[in-house]
Amino acid sequence: MAEAADFQGTRPSPARRWLRRTASAVLGAPLLAGLLAVPAAGAAPAVEPAKAPTGSRTVDVSLNTLSPSVPAEDDTLTVSGTLTNKGKETISSAEVDLRVGPRLSGRGEVDDAAKRSAYLPGVDPATAGDKYTVKFPKLARGISQDFTLTMPVDKLGLDDPGVYQLGVSVSGRTTTTPYEQVLGIERSYLPWQPETSDSRTKLTFLWPLIASPHVTAETRSDEQQTPVFTDDDLAEELAPGGRLEQLVSLGSRLPVTWVVDPDLLASVAAMAGKYEVESGDTTVPGKNQAVAKQWLTALEKVVEDGKVVALPFADPDLASIAHRGKNVSGTLSHLQNASAVAATTVETILHVKPSTDFAWPVNGAVDSSIVDVATSAGAHNVIARSDSFRETTELPYTPTASRPIGGGTTAVVADARLSTLFDGDMSRAGASTRAVQRFLAQTLALTEQTPDNERSIVVTPPRMPTAAQAQTMARALEGLAGNRWTQPLDLVAAAEVKPDPRATTKVPRASAYPKKLRAQELPTQAFQDIRTTQGSLDSFETILTQPERVVTPFGNAVNRSMSTSWRGRSLEAQQYRDSVRDYLQSLTSEVQLIEKSDVTLSGRSATIPVTVQNKLVQGVDRLVLQLSSDNIRLKFNDDGSMAELPVRIAGGHSQSVKFDTATSANGRAQVTARLYTEDGTQYGEEMTFTVKVSEVTPTVLLVIAGGLLLLVLAGIRMYSHRKRAVAGDTANGNGDGPEQPSDPTPDTGPESGAPSGTGEKVDR
Repeated sequence: MAEAADFQGTRPSPARRWLRRTASAVLGAPLLAGLLAVPAAGAAPAVEPAKAPTGSRTVDVSLNTLSPSVPAEDDTLTVSGTLTNKGKETISSAEVDLRVGPRLSGRGEVDDAAKRSAYLPGVDPATAGDKYTVKFPKLARGISQDFTLTMPVDKLGLDDPGVYQLGVSVSGRTTTTPYEQVLGIERSYLPWQPETSDSRTKLTFLWPLIASPHVTAETRSDEQQTPVFTDDDLAEELAPGGRLEQLVSLGSRLPVTWVVDPDLLASVAAMAGKYEVESGDTTVPGKNQAVAKQWLTALEKVVEDGKVVALPFADPDLASIAHRGKNVSGTLSHLQNASAVAATTVETILHVKPSTDFAWPVNGAVDSSIVDVATSAGAHNVIARSDSFRETTELPYTPTASRPIGGGTTAVVADARLSTLFDGDMSRAGASTRAVQRFLAQTLALTEQTPDNERSIVVTPPRMPTAAQAQTMARALEGLAGNRWTQPLDLVAAAEVKPDPRATTKVPRASAYPKKLRAQELPTQAFQDIRTTQGSLDSFETILTQPERVVTPFGNAVNRSMSTSWRGRSLEAQQYRDSVRDYLQSLTSEVQLIEKSDVTLSGRSATIPVTVQNKLVQGVDRLVLQLSSDNIRLKFNDDGSMAELPVRIAGGHSQSVKFDTATSANGRAQVTARLYTEDGTQYGEEMTFTVKVSEVTPTVLLVIAGGLLLLVLAGIRMYSHRKRAVAGDTANGNGDGPEQPSDPTPDTGPESGAPSGTGEKVDR
């Protein structure tokens, strides 16, 4: 009958076709079941191959575009997509049909419609008719075909305003099933609101500008302190078509609240000037200044009249701090510092005054400890999400976002269903279109819940959206243009909206925090590493004449070590913390004691010099050099076995610090030199050397004097004897004078050309 109808060029009505297909399915099912229930006699069991999709899942239908997303009465609806035959047989006489209806009642029905994948006779509506179909003679297996359906909106049968189900199905025949059947279907939504609603929902959409850390603690020694980047990947995100460029370009025409990480602004501002990039064991000059300048200029222009919310510097992970870091000394002070510098950074770079009164935990998941940490840093508003902040009693509607939770703190609870719609891969056209239409459908269904109860809803998209996610989000917001059932509201105003008295204000317990999120947190060791680094920095800072050149870059690096972006990247996080620590150690070791050889003292008193070297560009001050001896008979400055002298050295110089010593006996003494800061903290490694005391006593001096006297007397006697001998020779007539004897052979060896010993002799 179906074949005859097609041959004659006619087509039965949708209702008749539905009855015919249903009857065929009902009558054929028992027969087919009977045939399948009787196995061939003696047939050995065989391993079944992987089954190809069958029935209404045979063809994968992707809806790539639906335009307009929110149609008006005089519009023409255009739906385009792709068909892919995933079955084992070629499909013949394939027809693509549009199915509109029924009207969905409430957000729950919108969700339920999204869960269905198979065609359901009696539930899925009839096709729109032959005039609005697309036909394909065949669909070969594994082959995809594009299609486009168009239909005037006034022919869709849309009545009352609301959300209508829209489906695109493909029917056809195969060799196995030569009768016409639905082989694939994809559903979407068609929001229908031809006129502006009297009741509109206030909608707040956050637009995040957040990136992972790219700047190290290292700076060059020039006056500008040229920064060093770990890589040049940030430039790719800022360049045309990049993630951050798309966020600024798309957000410039949307009613959104900008949520900015000040570290991103500081990093781009650094890139706009002279910067270097790590490359193996060295660095190379950065070359993307133009890209950075262009992005900053565009952003500054966009936000000059908009609302900007500044997160704490480097977007610290509040949950990690609350669960693993707050008991490590110094962690909360780092968070407070990150909050304090946020406003200054944004104002300096963008020339707008941001709101710094908001905390945004990961995925809006909160518990009491997270709220406590957030408020300790100065926030009075915590951005949560409804899948964390669950209602204690079932409400027939979605309540307003703002909730007072005590202590002057407000929880701004974002809608989880709307906020998670843009997760996942939005680079596929079908996924993007599905997210857009579902977002529009959910917002309209939400508004229709209680038309007389105007509410305020907040949407928190992915923290670091991809370019494809940003484009999908923009399309969804553009679909709300005209404010037919929503009106935009900034986040600051949303936090001040009168709360719903029926909405829960109970903060979840710590045990309710999602295990998956907890597993991604920074470990306690991370905060202990940060504490160690900060301790070294505090000690180093006290001796510098220009501490700001070190404190600022290292303070920012410490904040970056707590960034939310390290979640799921534990190895990279550890490497970053190690690099900060190692570079700080390399700087502190530039101020050190020079190794000293052993010293020999001759006499009761002498001066011992100890050299301190400063290889830093800037000077050091407020250092104390201490010498101590393990021999009480060796005294320094007549005070005892320990002495201290101040140290002040210009950049790139060394200083020899001289200590007066006194001794009362011969022997050896082990002397230790240590550097200390003014507060008594040891600085750097200590240095030891040996002092050998070799004193000349009075008795020895008398013996030496007696010996010298004997030598003088002997010389006089020899001279007199020789004079008499010369006189006798003259009397005997030897007028030429006596023959001069040759010089006697010396009784000492030749002077040694070998180097002297390693000892260092210090005379009086």
